[in-house]
Amino acid sequence: MHSLTPKFITTMREGYNFGLFKSDAVAGLTVAIVALPLSMALAIASGASPDKGLVTAVIAGFLIALLGGSRVQVGGPTGAFVVVVFNVIAQHGYDGLLIATFMAGLILIAAGVFKLGQLIKFIPHPVVTGFTAGIAVIIATSQVKDFLGLSMENVPAEFLPKWQAYFGAIASVHIATLLVGVGALSMIVALKKFAPKLPGFLIAIMLASVIVALLNLPVETIGTRFPDMPSGLPMPSLPDLSWAKIAELLPSAFTIAFLAGIEALLSAVVADGMTGTRHRSNQELIGQGIANLGSVLFGGLPATGAIARTATNIKAGGKTPVAGMMHALFLLLFILFASDFMAYVPMAALAAILVMVAWGMSEVDRFVALLRMPNSDRAVLLLTFGLTVFVDLTVAIGVGVTLASLLFMARMSETVLVENGNSMVRDGDLDDDDLDQREDLPKGVEVFRINGPVFFGVAGELLDAMRKIGRTPKVIILRMRLVPMLDASGVTMIEEFIEQARISGAQIILSGVRAQPREMLTRIGLPGDRSGISFESDYAAALQLAKELTIANP
Repeated sequence: MHSLTPKFITTMREGYNFGLFKSDAVAGLTVAIVALPLSMALAIASGASPDKGLVTAVIAGFLIALLGGSRVQVGGPTGAFVVVVFNVIAQHGYDGLLIATFMAGLILIAAGVFKLGQLIKFIPHPVVTGFTAGIAVIIATSQVKDFLGLSMENVPAEFLPKWQAYFGAIASVHIATLLVGVGALSMIVALKKFAPKLPGFLIAIMLASVIVALLNLPVETIGTRFPDMPSGLPMPSLPDLSWAKIAELLPSAFTIAFLAGIEALLSAVVADGMTGTRHRSNQELIGQGIANLGSVLFGGLPATGAIARTATNIKAGGKTPVAGMMHALFLLLFILFASDFMAYVPMAALAAILVMVAWGMSEVDRFVALLRMPNSDRAVLLLTFGLTVFVDLTVAIGVGVTLASLLFMARMSETVLVENGNSMVRDGDLDDDDLDQREDLPKGVEVFRINGPVFFGVAGELLDAMRKIGRTPKVIILRMRLVPMLDASGVTMIEEFIEQARISGAQIILSGVRAQPREMLTRIGLPGDRSGISFESDYAAALQLAKELTIANP
């Protein structure tokens, strides 16, 4: 159960002192300063009010640090959720989002309990890069109206109609709003380049708010768009669940769970590389699941580990999960005592923040590098990217993973060899008796060697090889020392091969069968009470038995 113990408990057992607390408190305050404007901006981009983002950062951020499997993970709302959250709210309302997030939390907990954390690492990089770059394009596109101050009553949800609407309203650009947006964006970029340790997001929105207030500029702010925004934390309550809603929102729940899981574990891996520690992937999933349940109880958004905030935490000196908990507590103090200041924040300044978030998510360098990869990787990247932007994130992930899996299996099938001729693969893994498996082969004996894993993509190779010899020998040696794995289709293929040989009167010897393939063959009753089937430890023993059988049955 060590793998399912929160890192907070581990660090407390190791000993916690005032020096560690001081480092964690400073790091927590630093991350809170970064998370404050970001949480509000991400909530607005998701179609919710800014207070929802802050509530999520407080509740989920605290629980992720308390119950997660990483020492320095910082959680909250992230850009990865913007597209799916916006679509769920648009189609099912905010109550629908709460139900989907609640189910996603349960899915994450189940994934951690059943130790599925390691499976996330098998998601291909072209798929991850494709959908994150697609999300970045969608986030940036969604901010055009606020950045330019366009006069538009309704903005279409689809990508191409949205841009058509923007161009149709381009004459309504509000100069003051544009100047505020450009000024905030320029300041963020300049601070990032020349003073990267300063909280650029917070400085930009504070200066933009002060300038708008002092000059009385007629630009839209959080207060004018959300005049009835509540302050403080709401009372906890459960969403109104029904079987009909559960069935309707289940696909969205799986998408949220997938995004939360993959981003949290990617962030934990990044943190491990920066700190030299090792996270517990399954406990991280459980912590993420509980955090999302907690966020739902207080009306928050989906949450996961945030790579940028986690990296900031590490660079600021965070050593234990207490830093992530302190980040949540500092944000709570802001909600309780300074939330009135949010009303003065210009929407254009928040749009500038989200443009920078989108640029960071796009990973342009990695995207370009993947375009130089083989055609199969490029196809997966571009297909996932295109489907994310033009169709739907859920479809993009499903199609991308499926295509990548099929292409991988096709490549794997090309590496599997079924040999019975004189042409042998010569490498350091082969013994001397592998160099020519047909030497001293008795008359009436045929030998086949399988090299590589046998799965459904290559299951027919052995049967094809047997058909090509055009005759059935008295004894067949099936060499399996170089077969590390059999799946159900591979087992079925070998069973069919054996049955066809037995029907033709041949005796079967399987040599060098490794543990996993032997266990799989045992499950179908081999050798059992089937006569004419033998297992031998190596090829030499199999060859000796074949000679004895041919002498006994000339």
